Amino acid sequence: MNIAFGLKAHSGWAALVVIGSPDGSFEVIDRRRIELVKEKDLSWAKQPFHAAENLAADEARSLVHQAIKAAHRNAKRELDAAKMRAQRYGYKIRGCAVLMGEPMPDWSVEQILAVHFRMHKAEGVLFREALARATTECRLKLVRVPEKQLNEHAELTLATPAEKLTKMTAALGKAIGAPWGKDQKEAALAAMIALQI
Repeated sequence: MNIAFGLKAHSGWAALVVIGSPDGSFEVIDRRRIELVKEKDLSWAKQPFHAAENLAADEARSLVHQAIKAAHRNAKRELDAAKMRAQRYGYKIRGCAVLMGEPMPDWSVEQILAVHFRMHKAEGVLFREALARATTECRLKLVRVPEKQLNEHAELTLATPAEKLTKMTAALGKAIGAPWGKDQKEAALAAMIALQI
């Protein structure tokens, strides 16, 4: 069976939904939370720019770069595990959709720390980019889906009105039970896009 991954990132974790299409319809193959920060590093790696806010410039840069490396490493580990699980069952992975936000200017760590809003934006971008990079490192087809245009992209790719897609994703959740909130629904819709591209 062909399957695709859908990922929605948060600070330190992401919702992963794996969608398959055995007969032209969609079904959930797997659904889980993947950790992008190890528990022992939560105090600084979940929001590294906030953790670096009151540090000297060199220390701040070092901490942020350490957090970025850790996020990339953890994302790769989690996607490797998801890929191995899928392959163990004989599934063919068609792609991995990562819900992305607006791109960020090429600011330095100092420029980001100078404006609080930039710190939040940078932390959002950090985990999305870690997932995107891990996808390509795992040799999976990366499908970047703009989060704010998810419904429009889904309507076009799946040739299905948004209202029907909303009902479809809700029905997928009823079939497997909780948790099936906004994160899972959006990751599922992104996976459906990746499955069709």
